[in-house]
Amino acid sequence: MSTEGGIKAIIAALVANIGIAISKFVAFAFTGSSSMLSEAIHSVADSGNQILLLVGNKRAKKQADESHPFGYGRRRYVYGFIVAIVLFLVGGLFSLYEGIHKWQYPEPLEDWWIAVLVLVIAIGLESYSFRTAFREANKSRGKRSLFGFVKAARQPELPVILLEDAGALTGLVLALLGVGAAVITGDGRFDAVGAMGIGTLLIVIAIFLAIEMTAMLVGESALPEEVAAIRTALEDSPGVERVIHLRTVHVGPDELLVAAKIAILDSDTGSQISQAINDAEASLRIAVPSAKYIFLEPDLDRGREADSRVPGLDVQDPNV
Repeated sequence: MSTEGGIKAIIAALVANIGIAISKFVAFAFTGSSSMLSEAIHSVADSGNQILLLVGNKRAKKQADESHPFGYGRRRYVYGFIVAIVLFLVGGLFSLYEGIHKWQYPEPLEDWWIAVLVLVIAIGLESYSFRTAFREANKSRGKRSLFGFVKAARQPELPVILLEDAGALTGLVLALLGVGAAVITGDGRFDAVGAMGIGTLLIVIAIFLAIEMTAMLVGESALPEEVAAIRTALEDSPGVERVIHLRTVHVGPDELLVAAKIAILDSDTGSQISQAINDAEASLRIAVPSAKYIFLEPDLDRGREADSRVPGLDVQDPNV
């Protein structure tokens, strides 16, 4: 996935949400709509989240040092996790509180047409933001569904924006339905129902994002197609008989650590082994450019049957 594509989607979403938030607060001031206030807070939370993602992306570019030899790439995951918490607390819980409060103490809507106008405009702006994120996602998701793409993504920015925009569009529709029902029936509790629906939606999205960001923070492997490409590159390299076992982990969204034990001929000299490792590393970097850290351990091939003695591992050496 392109990091540049994620940044482009963030900026488009930020510009849209700042304008939307201002218009929603103005509409709330005129109408007193709970759904409108919930949506305004939602847009503020989204704008703050996008700023957090931009800050995290910048801070992650700090060069590796002695205390962080693999760099600071995982900071992007940390900021993605913070986004999920902000969305949960500021967006979801506040909207639920506002909806419950207005359900208990319903108020009639004033100048309702202003709320409807703002919501329709906001739907247009959010659609533009979502289209930008969707187009960027299409460049790298291949045959995966949109949900599958979000689950498989190792870069946090674009999935976060996709979910935020999808949630925002759904929330706007809920707000529009709530305001419309309140105007038609004269019962302000429908507006409260819209606010509670928006809050519930945001909480669900926030929990899903938190789970995904946690998996990234803990450390996820390369995608299956990348693992296959790594194995093929190593085994097709001169001097490598086969890959005995292989481990991968993302030390950052765009940085992959690869550790492998490779089988060599027992007749190889030290210089031949060294050359085989260098050739294998070169082939691997061409096949998978994100493989920044590569550690290859040469070993003798003692047979494939021994590999199966350790359940769940492609390992023949019990000390590995």
